[in-house]
Amino acid sequence: MIELPMTQSVPLTRGEDGVCHVTGSRVTLDSIVHLFQSGASAEQIQEDFPSLALSDIYALIAYVLQHPRAVKQYLDQQTQAAQQVRREVESNLDTSGLRERLRARRARAVA
Repeated sequence: MIELPMTQSVPLTRGEDGVCHVTGSRVTLDSIVHLFQSGASAEQIQEDFPSLALSDIYALIAYVLQHPRAVKQYLDQQTQAAQQVRREVESNLDTSGLRERLRARRARAVA
């Protein structure tokens, strides 16, 4: 009788920054989930990320379907972290006069 492996590993690696990537790549879990939730098939996702093995994409989709709460919590944390970074950048960014300079540039381009 042939022994079939009864466990499956998920090709995910969490970086020091807390971001989950497909193991061996820079593709984030967020990217895969977003495409899948938008209706993309595993094959369509591979077209966007040809460096990923189709089997890894299917494994990630299975993981997302099997652990929806954990994945949602992770995505929510990522969204909150991104919003915090944006607030910090915007608070430290001097945009005084930027709008006026852009309007002047646009007016020169149209004229």
